[in-house]
Amino acid sequence: MRDTDVEVRGSSLKGRHVLLGVTGGIAAVDTVRLARELRRHGAQVSVIMTPSAQKIITPMAVRWASQGEVITDWDGDLSGLSNFDAVLVTPATRNLIASFIHGLMNGPLLMALSAARGRGCPIMMVPSMHNDLAEDPVTEDLVMQCAKSGVKVLWGKEEEGKRKNPNHEETVAILANFINRNSTSVVITLGATRSAIDDVRYVQNTSSGRTGYMIADDLYRHGMDVTCVSGITTVDKPNWLPLDIKCPNPDDMLSELKALTKDNIHVWIHAAAVLDYVIPEPVEGKIASLQGDLDIQLSEGAKHILELKDLCKGATRIGFKLESGIKQKDLVHRAVAQIETSGMTATIANRIEDYGKEGKPRGWLVDSHGAHFILESESDMCTAIRSVIENNR
Repeated sequence: MRDTDVEVRGSSLKGRHVLLGVTGGIAAVDTVRLARELRRHGAQVSVIMTPSAQKIITPMAVRWASQGEVITDWDGDLSGLSNFDAVLVTPATRNLIASFIHGLMNGPLLMALSAARGRGCPIMMVPSMHNDLAEDPVTEDLVMQCAKSGVKVLWGKEEEGKRKNPNHEETVAILANFINRNSTSVVITLGATRSAIDDVRYVQNTSSGRTGYMIADDLYRHGMDVTCVSGITTVDKPNWLPLDIKCPNPDDMLSELKALTKDNIHVWIHAAAVLDYVIPEPVEGKIASLQGDLDIQLSEGAKHILELKDLCKGATRIGFKLESGIKQKDLVHRAVAQIETSGMTATIANRIEDYGKEGKPRGWLVDSHGAHFILESESDMCTAIRSVIENNR
């Protein structure tokens, strides 16, 4: 891999030409990271730097990061200022925002923004400024006018008396969702569930939630409206995912899912590890230690995918099937049985013996006809899930 190359991490911006505008805020120092992150998700990047931005970071560094054209001043050919699919301005100073709202044209970036506004091209601005300036009513009015023009304004968290830029990964994820925005609503369950023995002990299965969050992130970047319903997780939710409803108890999770069926959800992805057996009557308080062997009564728990079968009719539903000690053909047969019994559209089938092993597949996508497709990687799995969704919308 060459020094200028990046590792591809997704396809949400593949085929998109993004114009990155950089103004004179100190957050311009993050331009290198941001340009490379855009490229990691498939974007072709061109950059316009204002004179103030060039005092903070050099065009040479930005050209290295973007591997695209870097415009620093007016030139004779301005045709390139309209050859893009989206504009991202970060950092966006208040001066730039005000000039954009009032139609000023004192540089190539403002001309590009005006052209983008004229043809309805997606524009996202990321302001970076001190709190007193951010809270000025004039700033608030400018931001509201941006919103009325269809511009997305992304504010970062308040830290050290400033509204700082979100990190480059969050910015690019939100930009991708904004560019690809569509009407598809998705609910995805993920993580482990647990059932209480007493007030301090639980029976719990194993799942980190990593796969579920990865799928949710991929669908979000491709413009879908994603809601996570998560149990116990040992990995962090990506900051940019808008809604994560915590339901560690399997019965609570099922109740939440039933409530969500009233929202006419288009896609359901059942990636959570739901307990097959639960404690029917947990003990109040704490069972005393050193009392000898403890007998625990387990009862069969509700099958979420069966309980939701009739409530989710007409929606695309993708399940997960984990088995052990069986051959591939038997794994496929069991996946088909799950599809038929629970009214699924497709199932991702896995074997414990294969998971995480070099040279072993990540799983198989099985459809309602019994056709099955090998998934070599997690990227393949995300692509396959999107393909199922798109083919059934």
